[in-house]
Amino acid sequence: MLIGELSHEAGVSRDALRLYEKRGLIRSSRGANGYRVFPEETVEVVAVIREAQALGFKLKEIEELMPGISNAGASAETLAETLRAKADEIDRRIQGLTSLRERLSRRIETACPIHRAIRGNTDSSRTEGT
Repeated sequence: MLIGELSHEAGVSRDALRLYEKRGLIRSSRGANGYRVFPEETVEVVAVIREAQALGFKLKEIEELMPGISNAGASAETLAETLRAKADEIDRRIQGLTSLRERLSRRIETACPIHRAIRGNTDSSRTEGT
């Protein structure tokens, strides 16, 4: 399968495929004409790479996972452990972002001149009517 065919079948750019190959995630041979020739199963490998990226894995992490995925030993257990670790990392990031969002909201309430002006008018109208 030539790179253009693989690009079409896998739904990724040729540049992405070249990057995956450079990083050792996929392999090709060279035809007599010098073109890259990929095995048919590369479509499935690229799908795994794309899914891992969609799950938040960086290419470096995928590189570390790929031998475990293709190795028949305890790969399912290793993969499950890695996925749990990624879920924990995402949970930590969510907690951090939630905390950041709360701090930002407090800053908006205290530092925003529009909010201060509205509050000032509301506060003064409350005191004037009493």
